[in-house]
Amino acid sequence: MSVSRSVLASRWAARGAVAAGIGAITVMLVVAGLDSLRLLLVGAGGLGVTTAGVWWALVHTGVVRVLAGVLAFAAPVAIVVLYVASGLLWAVLVSIALWVLAVFCGRVALAGAETAPGRAPQGALPPPQRPYLIMNPRSGGGKVGRFRLREKAEALGAEVCVLDVTREQDVAALARRAADAGADLLGVAGGDGTQALVAAVAAERDLPFMVVSAGTRNHFALDLGLDRDDPSKCLDALTDGVELRIDLGVINDRVFVNNASFGAYASVVQSPAYRDDKVRTTLRMLPDLLAHRDGPRLSVRAEGVTVEQPQAVLVSNNPYRTDDPAGLGHREQLDSGVLGVLGVKVDSAAQAAGVLRGPRAPGLAQLTAQEVVIEADADAIPVGVDGEALSLPVPVRCRIRPGALRVRVPRDRPGVPRGRPPMDWHRVRRMALTAVGRAE
Repeated sequence: MSVSRSVLASRWAARGAVAAGIGAITVMLVVAGLDSLRLLLVGAGGLGVTTAGVWWALVHTGVVRVLAGVLAFAAPVAIVVLYVASGLLWAVLVSIALWVLAVFCGRVALAGAETAPGRAPQGALPPPQRPYLIMNPRSGGGKVGRFRLREKAEALGAEVCVLDVTREQDVAALARRAADAGADLLGVAGGDGTQALVAAVAAERDLPFMVVSAGTRNHFALDLGLDRDDPSKCLDALTDGVELRIDLGVINDRVFVNNASFGAYASVVQSPAYRDDKVRTTLRMLPDLLAHRDGPRLSVRAEGVTVEQPQAVLVSNNPYRTDDPAGLGHREQLDSGVLGVLGVKVDSAAQAAGVLRGPRAPGLAQLTAQEVVIEADADAIPVGVDGEALSLPVPVRCRIRPGALRVRVPRDRPGVPRGRPPMDWHRVRRMALTAVGRAE
């Protein structure tokens, strides 16, 4: 049976992966012989020592921190010196390069073999009659002014409210007043925290919501597939837009579009000194927080699983990719109907080194749930919600509202970056051995 070009390309990529993998092993065996195993063990051990040194530097102060930092730097240097002295550095570098190539080709092969689910073509919706946009002129270092977002939105028929940065304003109240006055679309050009507040009103009134990527990081815009380089292109949704139904996260009674963080990071960012000196404040506070000498002791319950005393917890509106470096920080969908939960519990240098194993490491808890409950030995705990520092009463409950928000986006947009699938050597080998012209 004939096969498509994409299938043939995937098979040849799989063959390239297998060939590069065999080459990586062959180089070490031919050049180093049985010493190749020793070199592998030394390299792995050095990486573990480096990780342990970083951990000790984070949980200690004074002389111990300095010595730990020296250890973390010296371990990889010592490994390189050992490889050079044995005359095998070039072989190690060639082997590593071939192995990287093997993994890259393998993931290309797997990605090409996956059949993307069909999606019905989306037709453009009629333009909104009374769109209302709230814009923060300070967001993203002044993107509202730099890209002339107000003028462009008004030219497309939108009513624009530019926030007064000299005083605090209730953006949720502004959105409700606009809805009461007849607005048929609510939008925000600002940070993710401001977007979440207005998105809550849009969901409450069942109005379409529009995101303009004028914030600093634009995590929500990224996962919606919007253009983050030119926020003015988001305004195309007013004239040539389609509608998506996505989920919303809720923490106690507050909506979040991205995530809520608990533990060490949330405690550090709420320190009054953090704004003036981020690095020094973080280094000063981390030892006590990571060693549980300061800060609340957390307990996390989700889908029958309990994680006791994690140092950090991230609850996200839909799970983030964690199985591929190219996908870290991205959510491939916003309509799965579940929260993502990532807990980190590291109490020793050995556990810190174990984190190198990735998602399967004992110190990492990764799961999905429709509800997550965070308890603590305190009446209230610091929480970061979509970048906003809050203090919430315990217990804190996070839940998902599936399909709660109507989002209007441009029909033509860059799209969500997709990480490659997890490496599966057994499947790659089967693909490589499949004869050309035969179906798998």
